[in-house]
Amino acid sequence: MPTSSRRRQPRSVRKAALQATSRGVVPRGLARLSIADLDREIRRRQRGTKSLHRRRAKMLEKIAALDAQILAAGGTLDGRAGRSMARAGARRIRPKNDTNLIDALRALLKDKTMGVAEAAEAVQKAGYKSNAATFKIMVNAALGKKKHFKRVERGRYTAV
Repeated sequence: MPTSSRRRQPRSVRKAALQATSRGVVPRGLARLSIADLDREIRRRQRGTKSLHRRRAKMLEKIAALDAQILAAGGTLDGRAGRSMARAGARRIRPKNDTNLIDALRALLKDKTMGVAEAAEAVQKAGYKSNAATFKIMVNAALGKKKHFKRVERGRYTAV
């Protein structure tokens, strides 16, 4: 006999469904229930919420105890080990530059030809600040702007 993951319907619901089919009408969903049956079903479900509230309160007590243990051990509640809550929520500050990347590269490549890696390193040595882990990719994308830069050969660019 195959098992079903659906719970068995309350007796009042099954009884109402049988009565509806005996009349030749097969309504679907809640439409098959009378007002009295709906009222009984609502009361039955409300009785079940009391036990759910008790279970929830017990779980919250356990969570509070675990939080206290984590904090006592020097951990944080956000799951990051070894960082304080103030530091964990802090945003990285974005560096400010006097010019944008394209203008910095144009000034650097004026009368020069460089590769992408060389240009990325040289522009940072010239004072352009970036926290980007993919800074070389950003430089490569900037060098691809045809109206500002000219590709001299494969991987080598100069300013226009």
